[in-house]
Amino acid sequence: MPAVYQEDPFAMRWLAGLDDVLSPVLSTLDCLAAYFDPHYAPSDFLEWLASWVGITIDSNWPTERARKALACAVELHRTRGTITGLRDYIEILTGGTAEIADNGGVAWATAPDMPMPGEDTPRLAIRVIVPDLEAVNIAVLDDLITAAKPAHVVHRLEVVSA
Repeated sequence: MPAVYQEDPFAMRWLAGLDDVLSPVLSTLDCLAAYFDPHYAPSDFLEWLASWVGITIDSNWPTERARKALACAVELHRTRGTITGLRDYIEILTGGTAEIADNGGVAWATAPDMPMPGEDTPRLAIRVIVPDLEAVNIAVLDDLITAAKPAHVVHRLEVVSA
């Protein structure tokens, strides 16, 4: 500040009031990069950050699980619809281990409008081993699996305790 303002008590009180108002804004701007890093973002910011990357965070999850889901969001989107992607997604959702078996195989028709050869419906058998069975809402997990897998694939879910 110029010396003429430093000698004026009113100007110094007014500037101190501005400092009280602007200090939190400047502090936030200085730490802005941390707000976008799932490992350092404030816990109340995680749900909003998750909406940016297209994932849903359950409010009942521990903070560390929410941070892990955010950190893996890009990889989960890249592998979405694959067995590996579904396994990783289930393991993040439950904190357990997922075993997935599919009936495999591919089929194609030699001409349009012909029935596909072989088995009609692709199937998945999903077994999830969790440390605490009471902590997993099976209906919600089943709905999330339905949303994450390809729409034409039928699945069966089994959740067991470790």
